[in-house]
Amino acid sequence: MHLREELPSDRETVRNIHLRAFGDHGRVVADLVDTLRDTVTPGDGLSLVAEDDGQIVGHVMFTRSLLDAPRRLVPVQVLSPLAVMPEHQKRGVGSALVQRGLKVLADRAVPLVFLEGDPGYYSRLGFAPGGDQGFRKPSLRIPDGAFQVIRLPGYETWMTGTLVYAEPFWRHDAVGLRDPGA
Repeated sequence: MHLREELPSDRETVRNIHLRAFGDHGRVVADLVDTLRDTVTPGDGLSLVAEDDGQIVGHVMFTRSLLDAPRRLVPVQVLSPLAVMPEHQKRGVGSALVQRGLKVLADRAVPLVFLEGDPGYYSRLGFAPGGDQGFRKPSLRIPDGAFQVIRLPGYETWMTGTLVYAEPFWRHDAVGLRDPGA
């Protein structure tokens, strides 16, 4: 498996991965990726793909958000989304993408990476519940266990507070869970 930064020529394939991996929510996630892609700049954010025999089979995106800390706003990253083609899941593709991304971000002195996701999956990669570490989630619709963070070497103990998602997450209504019966 080969991991590399996403290229402009990968866009349709990456979109298809999210459509397939997220089922009924695939369109929202794929549209979010298309919008977030414009916020990824050299040195700020990261979009990685995994290739298997020359075919793109996975994608992860890290984008800039803010931590509203007592001292000042702190630029942080949000891991969202992560997707792997269904036929390539449970083979370490997602884990490899996340680990590579975290290494790159640590080398850039990013202090914290947040996400919404399955604690059973992401805890294996070093993520832990954010609420237990002095962080507040940006929406009450995010289940407590799903709001997770990993501290990278650039983290300092005063960096606590509320995560403020970048605007595209709100525009695409891609924060937390909606009550389908409401």
